[in-house]
Amino acid sequence: MYVSGNVSILARLLLCLLLLVHAGAGRAERIGELADFVGVRSNALIGYGLVVGLDGTGDRTMQAPFTGQALANMLSQLGISIPQGANMQLRNIAAVVVTAELPPFARSGQTIDLNVSSIGNAQSLRGGSLLMTPLKGVDGLVYAIGQGNIHVGGVGVEAGGSGVQINQLAGGRVPDGGMVERTVPLDIVGSDGSLTLQLKRPDFDNARLAAKRINEVFDQQVAHPVDGSAIRLSAPEQPGQLVNFMATIENIEVDPRIDDSLVIVNSRTGSVVMNSRVTLRPAAVAHGNLSITIDTRYGVSQPGPFADVGRTVVTPDTEIVIDQGEGALHMMEGAALADVVSALNIMGASPVDLMSILEALKAAGSLRASLKVI
Repeated sequence: MYVSGNVSILARLLLCLLLLVHAGAGRAERIGELADFVGVRSNALIGYGLVVGLDGTGDRTMQAPFTGQALANMLSQLGISIPQGANMQLRNIAAVVVTAELPPFARSGQTIDLNVSSIGNAQSLRGGSLLMTPLKGVDGLVYAIGQGNIHVGGVGVEAGGSGVQINQLAGGRVPDGGMVERTVPLDIVGSDGSLTLQLKRPDFDNARLAAKRINEVFDQQVAHPVDGSAIRLSAPEQPGQLVNFMATIENIEVDPRIDDSLVIVNSRTGSVVMNSRVTLRPAAVAHGNLSITIDTRYGVSQPGPFADVGRTVVTPDTEIVIDQGEGALHMMEGAALADVVSALNIMGASPVDLMSILEALKAAGSLRASLKVI
């Protein structure tokens, strides 16, 4: 729940969150949402390429010599030789790094999305086209080939020495721009003929509950919890039944244990997020804002007309006002999120003040939740 603005908005938004939490309380979740099969994973790909067709917004090749070297190497492979020492002042080409994610079970001929980022001093990649770029894995082998027109989400305009820019122009995407050329073998079934489920959030209770539900569905001891994050499964003996077995496992519904109480505070944006299990023990809190205002007014003092003595001077008049604000003592206690929000709303605290209050309540032992600052 995002908190910004006045505290009345804070109370309304958090109360809506409370209603949604109560409405969804006790709803079962699929095991496929709680855990993943070990071995079913994606792989990162990376490549170095060139973007051409830019409208004068490419790399300055004198300041980014690797762009010219890459262009010379590409042209030599196409049978075109460049004279030694030639000074190529090109502004319509840019050196880029291309990244992609190779999904599990990807087959040769399947397309994937590409992310393109400038590594030189190009001003914009808007309107450019990525040339054929090999995408390699961590083992150095080529797993995909990328090529296509770049879509840049930002826009920039310059005129008369002034400019306006929205979002980034030095990066973009090529939807379906990568063609898979090599498959990655996945080791799903272990040497002992077992599968392993790994919980996305380790929890001993949830591992026990998931294993129990799996055994109930299959009416035999198929699942054995190993620790708080892993459940070992006995895979079917016939390979043709493996897909049906895994699909059945993923669609089994479990009532997971409710998460622990947690308050997340973002110190950069002033956001405060609480889950429904946050409670407060009795505590008295006084909160007030100290503000100091310094106002200086300047006056002019000068002698009378035709006076023989005296001179004109500027005299400052400084006024200092100190306002401590309201700091009344309030009792705060709550066994539910609505009570916590109501108690904080009484304080009249802004989101920035709210972070200080929560930290003090946690230090005093009143806030019954884990406080995480990001």
